[in-house]
Amino acid sequence: MRWCKRCLEPDTRPDCVFDEEGICYPCRLLETAHEIDWPGRWRELEEVVKWATERQEKSVSGYDCIIPVSGGKDSHRQAVFVRDELGLKCLLVSCAYPPQQQTKRGAHNLANLVELGFDCFAISPAPDTWRRLMRVGFMKFGNWCKPTELALYASAPKVAIRYNIPLLIYGENPALSWGSSGGSFDGDANRMKYNNTMKGGDITPYLEEGFEKKDIYWHRYPHDKHIERADLRMIYLGYYIKDFIDPINGPLAMKLGLEPRTGEDAIFEDIGQITTYDALDDDFVMVNQMVKHIKYGFGKAAEQCSGMIRTGLMTRDEAVRLTRKYDGKCAHRYIERFCQYIGISEDQFWEVANSYRDPEVWEPDGNEWRLKVPIE
Repeated sequence: MRWCKRCLEPDTRPDCVFDEEGICYPCRLLETAHEIDWPGRWRELEEVVKWATERQEKSVSGYDCIIPVSGGKDSHRQAVFVRDELGLKCLLVSCAYPPQQQTKRGAHNLANLVELGFDCFAISPAPDTWRRLMRVGFMKFGNWCKPTELALYASAPKVAIRYNIPLLIYGENPALSWGSSGGSFDGDANRMKYNNTMKGGDITPYLEEGFEKKDIYWHRYPHDKHIERADLRMIYLGYYIKDFIDPINGPLAMKLGLEPRTGEDAIFEDIGQITTYDALDDDFVMVNQMVKHIKYGFGKAAEQCSGMIRTGLMTRDEAVRLTRKYDGKCAHRYIERFCQYIGISEDQFWEVANSYRDPEVWEPDGNEWRLKVPIE
């Protein structure tokens, strides 16, 4: 295991890109950030806007674009920016967690976003099917998010194709934010489904577990030929605007009415992260980040700290201190609720979680585990 010499990005992240000097791609990219032609990127974005509005004239929907939203900080920033700065008529598409999983905070934030003046297409897959798919994701892959991300990402292009809406606008580009080769290295998001989690939209693992195609319609990503036939274009907004970063998006969204984490749900030692405006619509995400820490040796805090280092808001020494303190932490109450939700015992949970512990990353230390290559 290697840690980037400039931030805290590890080379254990699936699909990550490190160079021979041990520098991750986002940090290496910063060396030439002063050379980025931001006016040129804006002109490119204007061409996309022009293309979308011309295409919309041939559509009966009346919408220039779709913005997939959860109701979080990035959703607020994207929707308001695209409407007010780009002048596009937006349809928000939200594939929401079931009521048993979605937090009241999450429901409030999505409602707040809609109340800012947007039409919203809300999709709610059958809760029991969703829950059973989550269980398969956790038991089979050590990642309950794997099947849910299929629905979260497949739903918007399905709606776009059905209603002939030409453009999908996503937020950050994973390749530029985290160094994942599963993304692109520009503003093109059409290959998003080939990232590590979605694997091209493969639903075979779930069919093998007894699910039928007709029961998981919203989890089935459109085939490439259908996207091409619809001439559907997908972009990453974060590629085109300089300040599309968490420390900007979070406070801006709160000014627009976003409700952050509060009370016990805002205790950093309990949630394994260093901000209160991230991951708001669901509390099981902390469980997944803890399991990711077990699998790969890093969690949400390391990821957030790396972003803070790159934006100049935190020194690496401060990031190391915070990551050591908070990374991989998850309060027992979240684990208990998660186990009850998917129908397993806590003993089963830990058996599965620890079965994914990488011996190349971890070594025993008495009754505990420690990283073979500590963060320093």
